[in-house]
Amino acid sequence: MARPSPALTPPPRLAKSAAVTIAPDISVKPDGSERRLIRVAVLVIAAMTVLRIVYASAIELRTDEAYYWTWSKEGALSFLDHPPGIAWLIRFGTAIFGDTPLGVRFGGIVAMLMTQLLLADIVRRLSHDVRAIVFAVLMPEAALYYGLLMAKVAPDVAMIPFAVAMMWSLVRLAQSGDGRWWLAAGLFAGLSMLSKFTAIMFAPAVAAFLLVPDWRWRWLRSPYPYLAALVAIAVFSPVLIWNVQHDWASFRFQGVRATANYGISLRTIGDYIGLQFGLVGFVMLPVVLTGLVLTAWRGYRTREPVAILLSTAVLVPFLYFLFKSTTLRVGDTWPMFMWPVGFAAAAVNLATMAKESWSARMLDSSLFWVRTAIVSGIAFVVIVFLYYVAAPWNLLGKIDPIGAEAGYEQVAARAQAALDETGATWIATTDYRTYAMMRWLFRGRVPVIELNERGRFQDFADPGIDKIRGRAGIYVGREPDDRSSLWESIPAKRQPLGRVERRWRGLVMDTYALEKLTGWTPELSPPKDSPLFLWKVLAGEFEKLVRVAPVGWSDLATRAVS
Repeated sequence: MARPSPALTPPPRLAKSAAVTIAPDISVKPDGSERRLIRVAVLVIAAMTVLRIVYASAIELRTDEAYYWTWSKEGALSFLDHPPGIAWLIRFGTAIFGDTPLGVRFGGIVAMLMTQLLLADIVRRLSHDVRAIVFAVLMPEAALYYGLLMAKVAPDVAMIPFAVAMMWSLVRLAQSGDGRWWLAAGLFAGLSMLSKFTAIMFAPAVAAFLLVPDWRWRWLRSPYPYLAALVAIAVFSPVLIWNVQHDWASFRFQGVRATANYGISLRTIGDYIGLQFGLVGFVMLPVVLTGLVLTAWRGYRTREPVAILLSTAVLVPFLYFLFKSTTLRVGDTWPMFMWPVGFAAAAVNLATMAKESWSARMLDSSLFWVRTAIVSGIAFVVIVFLYYVAAPWNLLGKIDPIGAEAGYEQVAARAQAALDETGATWIATTDYRTYAMMRWLFRGRVPVIELNERGRFQDFADPGIDKIRGRAGIYVGREPDDRSSLWESIPAKRQPLGRVERRWRGLVMDTYALEKLTGWTPELSPPKDSPLFLWKVLAGEFEKLVRVAPVGWSDLATRAVS
């Protein structure tokens, strides 16, 4: 007869509701073999942290990273594309290391360590198993998403430690029965939303955690869950205030992703599944999904709160993105927020299996695949690191995700030469990527303005209009944006100055037109119905936009901000 599945939360105190649980004894010291495991894990994490620091220092910023850096220089409450969390994280790093690649990315390196500490404590409290703890902290190191790319700043990087902290708070709630942990969960939920809107995708997991277990009526009658929601809204309020002031621009900008439908495409499904294998791990992904399915089966069968929470937090977003991928390309970083919770669930599942009636062969096989996933994953991360930091080759051509956005120094150098030759005093662009890179590379020496999409720059500071008004500027734009119908709305006199190629490892990635602009001063705050105010939509209205401006914007859907 099979033994019942052990609960992740321990037996309840008899004097309280059956839903109230007590924390297990976590004070037991590890033995000699366990201490060796811990030392190995610490050494691996230290080595991989050094690897991320080298990567962050050696690789020039990508376009989105530079774009978020420009946000860190502004005092806006929020931004069109995302909440302000990523700008604050970058500001933290540049306050220490200055406006350098390491300064911009340092917050992501710290976020990775904080995430690992939280994962370790979650697994420690749930499993009492040192080996499971070590697996939980090494799994992120073995996934390219985190082992290397936590050093590439994005809103997801700012969100992840707060999202994991919310899960940690709910684990503490389940083990202690102390309703005050709801308030901590609300705080971290608000901070997650203050970093990226996709944090809302954890809501089904929290709802299931609240409503499925037998404790539902206790918490529905308690003020704490409702106070937690108010705390989350209060923390998120800067985004709400900014959107009230700007016609809910962020929600309209991002909302098209939830409603866009281009018809079923096997290519976009393949892109999503392939990216998850590549960024989570070719072995790691099936290992984690298996652990999640077992955790969900165990949790919903026994109404165990933490198992329900951890499994639902990953499986619901994973399946949602899989569904969306049938009709829309899922962005590379969109699923990034969910997998750390999956690592915790998979590690706890291994410890739980050892307490159930699984055969020794099955347990040995499970451990083999987890070890294989970690060893092969870390090796893959190191190989990718060496390819970008040390290797001279370009093996992927124009589709290389790093090389495709490299070489802007060549464009900036040619723009500087044009400034010197013509006496122009400012730089103009017509796409946010070129704008961000020019602003990053010139570091405030010259005003840089994107002439269009002014809706992106609401509440931005004066870029230096006194150096622009009545003076010549240099336009720097990707071909064929210099021939876009957008120029029909710009009455400037244009004088071609030539072309410059952006190269990476010997391959031309893009060509840019340079022109001298005279006789016009750009409008920083055009009317909201002006072509110069409207931003390029990410989906939904894309086809309509292409009909309006057919030349030069053809790659918007695939190169949108993640």
